[in-house]
Amino acid sequence: MKAHKICVLIPTYNNAGTLGDVLTEVLKYSDDVIVVNDGSTDATHTLLQEFADKVTLVEYDTNKGKGYALKQGFKEARERGYDYAITMDSDGQHYPSEISAFVRAIIEHPGALIIGERDLSKVDINGKSSFANKFSNFWFTVQTGRKLKDTQTGYRAYPLKYLYGFGLMTNRYEAELLLLVFSAWNSAEIVSMPIPVFYPSQRERISHFRPALDFTRISILNTILCIGAILYGLPVRIWQNIRRKRIFGNPMSWFAKKDKPANITIGRLCRTGYTLLHFVFWSIIVFKPYVWLNFKFSKPTAKKSRSLHEKIYHISSFFTRNFPGGKTSIENYTKEDFRKPAIIVCNHQSHLDLPILMSLSPNLIFMTNDWVWKNKFFGNIVQSAGYVCMTEGIDSMLPKIKSMIEQGCSVVIFPEGTRSDDCKIQRFHQGAFSLAQQLGLDILPMVLHGAGHYLPKHENMLRKNPMTLRVLPRISQESVKEMPFRKQASLCRGLINEELQSIASGKETPKYFASLVLYKYAYRGWTTVSQCKNALSQIGKYEELISHLDGPVAFVNSGIGVIPLLCALANPSVHVYAFVTGKRDYETFTATVGLPNNLSIHKVVFQEDYDIMPIDTRVFILGQPTMVQLFRKYNHSLISLNDE
Repeated sequence: MKAHKICVLIPTYNNAGTLGDVLTEVLKYSDDVIVVNDGSTDATHTLLQEFADKVTLVEYDTNKGKGYALKQGFKEARERGYDYAITMDSDGQHYPSEISAFVRAIIEHPGALIIGERDLSKVDINGKSSFANKFSNFWFTVQTGRKLKDTQTGYRAYPLKYLYGFGLMTNRYEAELLLLVFSAWNSAEIVSMPIPVFYPSQRERISHFRPALDFTRISILNTILCIGAILYGLPVRIWQNIRRKRIFGNPMSWFAKKDKPANITIGRLCRTGYTLLHFVFWSIIVFKPYVWLNFKFSKPTAKKSRSLHEKIYHISSFFTRNFPGGKTSIENYTKEDFRKPAIIVCNHQSHLDLPILMSLSPNLIFMTNDWVWKNKFFGNIVQSAGYVCMTEGIDSMLPKIKSMIEQGCSVVIFPEGTRSDDCKIQRFHQGAFSLAQQLGLDILPMVLHGAGHYLPKHENMLRKNPMTLRVLPRISQESVKEMPFRKQASLCRGLINEELQSIASGKETPKYFASLVLYKYAYRGWTTVSQCKNALSQIGKYEELISHLDGPVAFVNSGIGVIPLLCALANPSVHVYAFVTGKRDYETFTATVGLPNNLSIHKVVFQEDYDIMPIDTRVFILGQPTMVQLFRKYNHSLISLNDE
């Protein structure tokens, strides 16, 4: 309660018989108690002197009503720096043990007005009080458009910074209804929480409710509030919904696909459309007729094949330089010129692997699968270019390959056969290495990074991230001729995997994954997207802190999870604990599709909820700096990511 600046506020009038027991119980749960003595004429003043060193006392001589007492209590709480006040009655009907439930609700719903909903069907309550509650509930719905089952409950938690209608509070019971109505008009979150309640028999009960006078006052107030609902409440609700981004607050189901790890955005649509337009233009309008005229109506020659290779090389180079949102870097530190034929082996990540590799040299042919070979858009192009279909069998392939090698071409093979979902390198098959030995060719390993993120395996829309192709040194046939093909495959896989990890460690920073994270939250509601964009705009401040980590990390006050998600993506070998207090934030975070396996999300309220993380965890504090105090019992490295 101290960490979240919560106090308990108890207004009292002539309840000396029950007040002592109430205070004794309340003090078991909170040291921050404010009691407002509303001009009591019984032994209340004398009783309160016994608690003078344990509670904050506000007193005045004349009874002015519960509304006035609450107002004075709120003022005192604000002056003492509290952010929330849990109000309860002094007649013993409210159980102090429910304070912990209110604290949990406050933390789960920051800034909300929490009301304790009584189950009046199981208590001895007179007909007038029951009617008054139903009467109040009805008019509250009329005035605000919201439904509450118990608008007369006095067991509540008020956010002191957002006491809408505070200046208009009346002095009597109806003040609590007025605060509810103004909160609803200002689109504040109102959370109803079931609570038990105790009512003594009606003969023993002390009531300050005056039916005729109080019903008249409430009726007049409801009349005014109904007029206010039209002139003030409705316009304010519309404005507050706009200001708090609650319009378009629900996910747009067509864009936010639940079965895809990245939602559809306008940017992704434009990038994909642009690339598809180029593909259709060059493959169908340009290359297909060109191949048809040169290879179907006249005799194919080596010169024509070479010319086609040159054209494919140039258009692939154009594509590689101009992938929208996916600039490709070619790292050829060995200055490989591809003049000497070789068997090129490369990891397989995406449909874009071929155009990226084609941009290296016109002296490349590819071992393609049946789908590429028979594709109705570009199948005749790859056939005319001298590429080889793997399903033909080695006896049929070998003469074609030898012919292309004699023309100075190298053969590109993806030894994995198929690509993985997560871009990790799978087991290499031995065929490429057997072929290299039969032809007496060097093995030339290459590494692709980023293509599988830019166009993932099970998606047909482009994302936004850079791509890298790194050319590694040749492996001479002489150095591996005594090595079994299985070991050659393992050797090349190890080299490529090591280089892939090297590229990833330098490229896969939180900023690299920023676009992916934005896609995960896109079109899931205006507020959610705004929170995501705001967190991503701060990447520069904390990128170095959450990059290249070597041990477990935890994020406290994780919100909707943008920063811990970035950290988990950028540090796949590190376990990331995300602690979320807000219920709405927790639901948003856990509903995010495609969360990495090294990220665990925990909903927390009390200090012991954090015990799940290892003792050597590095803790990042987001949001409230006061949360640092919760971790003094741990031997944690504490880092605040606040401006403070």
